[in-house]
Amino acid sequence: MDRLNTFDAGFLDAEDADPHVSLAVGAVSILDGPLPDRDALATLIGDRIAAVPRLRQVVRRQPFDLSAPEWVEDPALDMAHHIRRAALPHPGDDAALFRFTAEAMESRLDRERPLWQCWIIEGLAADRWALLMKVHHCIADGIAAMHLLAGLGDGGEGQTYVGAIRAAHAPPHRPRTLPTLTADPRTLVRGVVNSVSALTYSTAVTVGGTVQILDSLLRPGPKSAFNGPVSTMRRYSAAQVPLADVASVCQAFDVTLNDVALSAITDSFRAALQRRGEVPRRTSLRTLVPVSVRPGAAMGELDNRISVMLPHLPVDESDPLEQLRTVHRRMARVKSGGQRQAGGMAVAALKLVPFALTSRVVRLLTSLPQRGVVTLATNVPGPRHHLQVMGREVVRMLPIPPVALRMRAAVAILSYGDDLVFGVTADFDAFPDVDDLADGIAGAITRLATVARHPEPRKEHHDPSPGAQENSCRSG
Repeated sequence: MDRLNTFDAGFLDAEDADPHVSLAVGAVSILDGPLPDRDALATLIGDRIAAVPRLRQVVRRQPFDLSAPEWVEDPALDMAHHIRRAALPHPGDDAALFRFTAEAMESRLDRERPLWQCWIIEGLAADRWALLMKVHHCIADGIAAMHLLAGLGDGGEGQTYVGAIRAAHAPPHRPRTLPTLTADPRTLVRGVVNSVSALTYSTAVTVGGTVQILDSLLRPGPKSAFNGPVSTMRRYSAAQVPLADVASVCQAFDVTLNDVALSAITDSFRAALQRRGEVPRRTSLRTLVPVSVRPGAAMGELDNRISVMLPHLPVDESDPLEQLRTVHRRMARVKSGGQRQAGGMAVAALKLVPFALTSRVVRLLTSLPQRGVVTLATNVPGPRHHLQVMGREVVRMLPIPPVALRMRAAVAILSYGDDLVFGVTADFDAFPDVDDLADGIAGAITRLATVARHPEPRKEHHDPSPGAQENSCRSG
């Protein structure tokens, strides 16, 4: 039997715990026109999707959830249930596309059918059209979903930015072995000491990370409009910036792409807090940052292989450069503090517990009113080169994250071609300013890129306070 693992099934349980959420991930691909023949396009998409076994299967839960759900072939697969058509009202601008995207992602996927939908969207401005692909999170995490979407193009998956993530090129884990008893006594003692030291250090780091994660989840943060029950309605917006701008910031300030993206999110959320009359505090924006633990050999497999980090983004800091530096320091601290290892260990441990128990625990935990984590920011590496479908170029690709667990807004970050794209999904009532949130992220990166390319002269300080030199802004 082909069964869901405990982690994948957990997304179904989390969805069941809140009737207002849909745990599907997706992406909108915008293509140059003209639109191909509709029937031929639907047939092509159907054939390419049918070539993926998981997209021909349905989930079958077991009586009383005594064992994990099973993937079974849908005996009556009908592509007409999954491939749908829509037309945007005139003028077919981004606002109309974003409204349709939000509405398409609101509804849950039918559990009686394979858990995906594809929308062919006509009527975009400039003679363009779009494809919206929606897949349940129990099938794939962001990286696996992007490989799936890229595989629907004319040339297959092609080259992606996935090689930039650490897990993709990490060497396979090999358990540490002790020297044999026939070894030289000094070698034996030295080997035992090294093995015990490594094990002790690894255990200490993992335990420390576990404590940090539990503290983040159990300790409530400041009361905020960004955290609370969600409705069934969504808003969506997106913005993109040139990857060259991000690269210039990375080079000038010795930070990572993820640091730059998170600092831009910080700046925009700070402005959103201020628009609501809230004072941005150090603990105002605890953020769920998924981390891929997917090895390079498993990039094409459809499942979830992620751990988590839970940093506070520095919305209390007003200076963009200091936001960037603080994000860099905090992310480095979180990475070395064991949260990634602890999350991976928790996922592995779930596999050892009977499914009947883990299923109930997941539903209980995801139904609790957590107030510690405010938003989600997930970074997904996409194709390095523009895709094509029936010879039409995919000129833009917009990621769509889900909203759940009382986090009323989520941001997905996608590298596609020469651009970095931010897709923002938000609760309809909590974020009427979702466009401002997306535009604020892009604006923050533009400002950082301007500073990186035209640094201001360093100003002389005479600050006697401890750490003053460490906290001063570098000019690049």
